[in-house]
Amino acid sequence: MPYLVHLVILLFIQEWGQSMGNGLLLAALEGKNTSRPPVWLMRQAGRYMPEYRKLREKHTLWQMFHEPEIAFQVTCQPIDILGVDAAILFSDILVIGEALGLNVHFPEGRGPFIDFSGDVKSLDERNPEEALFYVKKTIELLKPELKVPLIGFSGGPFTVASYMIDKGGKGELKLTRKWLAENPQSFHLLLEKITVATIAYLKMQIKAGVNAVQVFDSWAGVLSYEEFHEFCLPYLSKITEALKSTNIPVILFCRGSSYFAADLAKAYPACISLDAHKPLAELRKIIPSSIAVQGNLDPYLLYSSKDKIKEKTRELLRSMQGDPGFIVNLAHGVFPDISVDHVKCLVDTVKEFNAR
Repeated sequence: MPYLVHLVILLFIQEWGQSMGNGLLLAALEGKNTSRPPVWLMRQAGRYMPEYRKLREKHTLWQMFHEPEIAFQVTCQPIDILGVDAAILFSDILVIGEALGLNVHFPEGRGPFIDFSGDVKSLDERNPEEALFYVKKTIELLKPELKVPLIGFSGGPFTVASYMIDKGGKGELKLTRKWLAENPQSFHLLLEKITVATIAYLKMQIKAGVNAVQVFDSWAGVLSYEEFHEFCLPYLSKITEALKSTNIPVILFCRGSSYFAADLAKAYPACISLDAHKPLAELRKIIPSSIAVQGNLDPYLLYSSKDKIKEKTRELLRSMQGDPGFIVNLAHGVFPDISVDHVKCLVDTVKEFNAR
């Protein structure tokens, strides 16, 4: 009998400890984390993992995004291999194009793009429950199996527009910026349509069971300050406002976020994910304590030695010591040729950190 009691107590402690670890991300997003900071990584599932590459040899990217069983496997890989504190849905920001009645292409050997004629009024706004049913199914497969929070996501309206217009969203986005300069009215109409579709899409993900969502407005960093305030920030604000009633935290990310940090805070997200151009502790001073901060290790750090990775990660952790709304992440995604061992070194360093 004493043995059974001891076993029950041990199992309870293990379960309690696991649930406490699983709650780190959500606690930080609420600004209430009193334990070590949670850690997850943008593009944490990808080509740097041998397990991912094995799947990729058998399937096209289109198949991997559209077949829930495959997307399920890829989403789970970083949890099993790295031990990160959150899963992020394996999908792509461009699938929203299908909710606008457009074809999305993931060609081999070049970047993805949305097949768009330029006729904004002809965009066919579809119910994401139908157009993006495979995303919903992936979430439904994941929820019973995951022991960590699941992050859903979308692209920011400006970034999605750039992939529609510049067919790949690279460089200075000349065609996109030319359009917004020559015909801002029609560009705003395009952004509005993308925003409406994005809100519906994120609400679908939330209904299916995600615990948080991140909006990737990756290419907003090419905009001037004035352009950012006209063509980016208002639409991010519409998204955060529309999702408030769900009580699901929204994380905002864009390249150039360190320069736009105070402005992004005006959209009142739960969290701002920051790039590496400024120290995170310095950026925290201009972001209200009610908004969590995420980041901001330079992805190039992962090419360094493990000793250097540990040093810089601990330096970041010490600089943010005691902040209940701090989430460790990279300033952008993991590069395809990074060593898995180096990524795991970063994650383990965070999990083993003791600030005392």
